[in-house]
Amino acid sequence: MKHASIKAALRTAVWLAVLAAAAALFLPKYWLFLITAVFIVGVALQSLGIVTGRTGMISLCQMSFAGVGAWVTGYLNLYEVPGGLVVWVLLGGLAAVPVGIVIGLPALRLRGINLAIVTLGFAAAFDTILATITYPGQTTFTQVVRPALFESDKGYFLFIMLVYGLIAVALEFLSRSRLGASWLAVRHSERAAAAQGISIPMAKLSAFAISAFISGISGGLLAGYLGTLVAENFNMMQSLALFAVATMVGAHFTLGAIAGGLMITLFPELLRRIGLPQDVGNVFFALGAVQALSTGETISETWARLGSKLMPARLKGQKRSTATTTLAAPAVHAKGTALEVSGLTVRYANVVALDKVELSVPSRTVVGLIGPNGAGKSTTIDAITGFLPRYEGSVRLDGRPLEGLSATARARAGVRRSWQTTRIAPELRVGEYIRLAAGGIKPGEIEAVLEWFDCPSPETLIATVDAGTRRLIDVAGVVASRPPVLLLDEPAAGQSYAEALKLGERIAAIPEKFGSAVLLIEHDMDLVRRACSAITVFDFGRKIAHGAPDAVLGSVIVQKAYMGVELEEQAA
Repeated sequence: MKHASIKAALRTAVWLAVLAAAAALFLPKYWLFLITAVFIVGVALQSLGIVTGRTGMISLCQMSFAGVGAWVTGYLNLYEVPGGLVVWVLLGGLAAVPVGIVIGLPALRLRGINLAIVTLGFAAAFDTILATITYPGQTTFTQVVRPALFESDKGYFLFIMLVYGLIAVALEFLSRSRLGASWLAVRHSERAAAAQGISIPMAKLSAFAISAFISGISGGLLAGYLGTLVAENFNMMQSLALFAVATMVGAHFTLGAIAGGLMITLFPELLRRIGLPQDVGNVFFALGAVQALSTGETISETWARLGSKLMPARLKGQKRSTATTTLAAPAVHAKGTALEVSGLTVRYANVVALDKVELSVPSRTVVGLIGPNGAGKSTTIDAITGFLPRYEGSVRLDGRPLEGLSATARARAGVRRSWQTTRIAPELRVGEYIRLAAGGIKPGEIEAVLEWFDCPSPETLIATVDAGTRRLIDVAGVVASRPPVLLLDEPAAGQSYAEALKLGERIAAIPEKFGSAVLLIEHDMDLVRRACSAITVFDFGRKIAHGAPDAVLGSVIVQKAYMGVELEEQAA
C-alpha cells in the first residue's frame, strides 16, 4: 500500500509539473493570470473535498476559513513579520484550524440539512464581521508582498502550482492512510466505522481541521495574488458556489478540483464576453450539483468510469502477488469464556425484544446463534457491540463488563462484528479496507489473510467486486483484527451453496488460525453444522435451546420454532 501511495503521488506531481511548464511557456500573460486563479480556487476546492467528498458532511462556510487565512496574512504582511508570504500563508492556515474545529463540533450530532444550516449561519455571521474590518493595509495602499523569487505574474503562477502540487501530493498520501480510509468509512456508514474501532468524533473533527487549514492557505494565496482584498471575496454566496461546484465535479479528486477551479474562474469570463449576467453561473453550478446528487456520480467519477471502459482488459485486472504469504501465529487470548451474556433484556416501549437471554461463547470456539426472523438475533448483536446502550443485564468480554462503553470502545476492547448488508466504502481498495478494519497489520499479513479467504488482491477497488465477494472481504477484515470474539452476521449472504460450505470450513478454522472465538448468526443450516461446535436457538426474544448442532437441530422445540412444523406433522 505504501508503494501504491508513492506511485500515485509521483504520478500527480509529474503531470502537474508538465501542466505548469506548458502553461508558463505558451499562455499569454492575461490567460496565465486567470489560470493562476484557477489553482487558487482549486486549493479551496481541495479543502472542501475533504469534508464533503471524503467524509460526507456539508460545509457552507468554506470561504469563511479562507477569509481567516487571508486577513491573518494581511496583518502579518502589514507588520512585516519575518518569513515572507510562505510563512504568513502557513500561519493563516493554522489560524483557521481552531475555527474549523469549532464549526466541526455540531457535526458530531448534526447531519444533512441541519448541519448545512449551522455552517451557513456561521458564513452569514462571518460576512457581517468581515464587512466591519477593512483589509489590513488597504487604506495605506500596502500590497501583500510576494516571495522574492516569484514576484512576477509568471513567477507567482509557478509558486501557486508548487503549493497546489504539494497539497495534492499530501492528500494522495492522506487518502491512502488509515485516517483517509476512516473518513470514507464514516461517509459510507458511521455504524460500521464505529464497529471497526474508528472514533467518529475524531474523524469528523480532523476532517474539518485539515480542511480549514488548507482553505486558510487558499485565502493567503489569494491575498498574494490580488495584493489587497475586500469582504466580498469571501461572502456567503462564494461559499455556496464553492460547495455546488465541489459537489458537481468531485473536489476530492485532484482533476476534479482543477475542473472546478476552471468553472468558477473562467465561466464568469465567458459570460462577460457574451454579455450575460454573471449570476447565470451560479444557476448553472446549482443545476450541476443537483444532477450529481440525483445520480450519485460526480464529473470526476464519470470520467473515471468511462476511462475504465476504454482501458484494455489486460490492464483492468489486479493480479495477486506470486510471493508466498504465510499467516501470522494465532493471537493469544485469555482462556475460559470469551463472551458471556447474562440476563440480557431489551425493551422498545411495551415490546420486549429480548427477555433475560443467556449466551456464552467459550474462547477459541465457534458458537452458532439461530432462530426465525424476529427472534432477536440482530438485537442481541447490537446490544453486545454497543449499538443499543440501553439494556438490562450484563455483557462480559474475557470476564470484563462492557457496560458504559461505546460501540467504538467495545470494538477496540475486542468485540468485532460484520453486518447483514455490506457497509464497506466502495471507494476503498481491498487492502486499504483490511488495514482499516484490522488496525496495525503488516502488508504481508494483509496478502495472507486475503489469500486464505480467496479474496481479490489488495489493490482491487471495492466498487469493482460483486456483493458476495464484498461480504467475504468484510469477514476477512474483522478476522484479520484477531480479537477475542467475532460476531458474524449472516456472512454467507450472496454466496452460492458451494461457496457457503467453503466459507463454513474457513469459519470453523478461525479459532485455530487466528485465535478468536466466533458467534455465528446464519440461516444456512449446512454452513452452521459445518462451522459450529455448539448452537444456541432464540425464539421471540427468548433462549429455547443450546447444545451440540445435531442434538439441537433435531429437537422438537427447535423444529417447531425454527422450521414451523410439529414432529407429528413430519411423521404424517
